[in-house]
Amino acid sequence: MASNATDYIKHHLTFWNSDPSAGFWSLHVDTFSISLILGFIFAGVFAMVARNAKLENPGRLQLFIESILEMVQTQVRDIFHGQSKMIAPLALTIFCWVFLMNFMDLFPVDLFPMIAQWVGFTFFGLEPHHVYLRVVPSADVNTTFAMSLSVLILIIAFSIKAKGLGGWGKELLSAPFHASSPVAAVILAPINLALQFVELIAKPISLSLRLFGNLYAGEMIFILIALLPWYLQWILGAPWAIFHILIITLQAFVFMMLTIVYLSLAVEKH
Repeated sequence: MASNATDYIKHHLTFWNSDPSAGFWSLHVDTFSISLILGFIFAGVFAMVARNAKLENPGRLQLFIESILEMVQTQVRDIFHGQSKMIAPLALTIFCWVFLMNFMDLFPVDLFPMIAQWVGFTFFGLEPHHVYLRVVPSADVNTTFAMSLSVLILIIAFSIKAKGLGGWGKELLSAPFHASSPVAAVILAPINLALQFVELIAKPISLSLRLFGNLYAGEMIFILIALLPWYLQWILGAPWAIFHILIITLQAFVFMMLTIVYLSLAVEKH
């Protein structure tokens, strides 16, 4: 039984890898494809609502979308102190896309893997045991690190745009310890640069690992619940799923908020 349970867990935690022998250069096909599909769903729904928006008697979907837009705009106005037309759309995209990726964790554990196994066996003659599919992109550390690295690039770009390349370079060498003389400035420059580098690298690492850790843990708990008898699955699964709705929403909100905060700090002159 332990061996079967171990194989079950390993199978559910294995990605659909394009070429396992390629190592770093391989692609998690399931993570990439599901993320892409969810991105198109987000863009398609918002575009449809925007085209069909009504001033009088708006539908429930339009009201729901407008509430999300208002929430995002409120957070951007309160936190971001610079001038940029891309912050609000960026924050909206991050919140909705991350939420949709997290939401995939609420589907039954065996639903999509069983469909993939059936398709693989029926149309391609593959052994079901060798067909893998993980449907929670944010439980893949590659996804969370890719998003956080994108945020890091934006932080650097916003800093350079707001302060200039020379101003940003001066800040890297002169903060947080300010020097009162040229000699002290030279001595403190390597220390400041090291501290700035640590602070800069800590931002994407904390962003990615926070999201990945929470979703990976949630996915693991659902897998463990699926190993229990069916009556215990309902007793334990339903409360955890309800609680997990709060987690997936909170994690999407935190990722969005921290991105806005980091970009706001990037454009402020210290």
